[in-house]
Amino acid sequence: MGKNILVIAATAKEIGPFLKALRQNSGQLAGHNIDVLITGVGLTATTYHLLRQLSLKRPQVVTQAGIAGSFDKQMILGSVVAVKQDRIADEAVMEGKKLQSVFDLKLASRNKFPYSGGWLINKSSVLSKTKLKKVEAVSVNQVTTSKEMVELYRKKFHPAIESMEGAAMHYVCLSENIPFIQIRGISNYIGERNKKNWKMKEAIVTLNTELLKLIEKL
Repeated sequence: MGKNILVIAATAKEIGPFLKALRQNSGQLAGHNIDVLITGVGLTATTYHLLRQLSLKRPQVVTQAGIAGSFDKQMILGSVVAVKQDRIADEAVMEGKKLQSVFDLKLASRNKFPYSGGWLINKSSVLSKTKLKKVEAVSVNQVTTSKEMVELYRKKFHPAIESMEGAAMHYVCLSENIPFIQIRGISNYIGERNKKNWKMKEAIVTLNTELLKLIEKL
């Protein structure tokens, strides 16, 4: 029996091929009923629009798909990963040359639900449905461009990738007790602003290929 699945993305462009396949199959794929939500870019927009959608219809699984930048230059541009845990990296303050999170500052408890050790961890069985590499991610309000911030995030959080929406989806789905999964196509390395060196088109193609494969396994 098929599931009710909500697929979310920040922009329609990121899941363009998936949307085309969905239209061709009248809103169903692999026997599942699929709803799509384009949240808009950023943590705030994702939180609001996802919660609003959940108030209208509660899915059995939420799948977030989008592109991301990589902190790891050994990661191949155009490859796709799944996120096992996420957090908001810039919900913090610089004290001297040290990055202090809201947890370091005792403004929040690092183990108060839905956090675990300061992370928003996907413990859902949905994550095991994919053979994609499982990575740690950070989400930001401001895309990281400076070498200083890249190194601060690396030392502080040891993330593989960065996005602008992932942690919001993790927070909402953990809070609402809805199984979820976040997958990301790697378009660029963090700090690289010359878009001639990005692999945006390739990342979108592979992301959508993996998204379609994932839907079949859910």
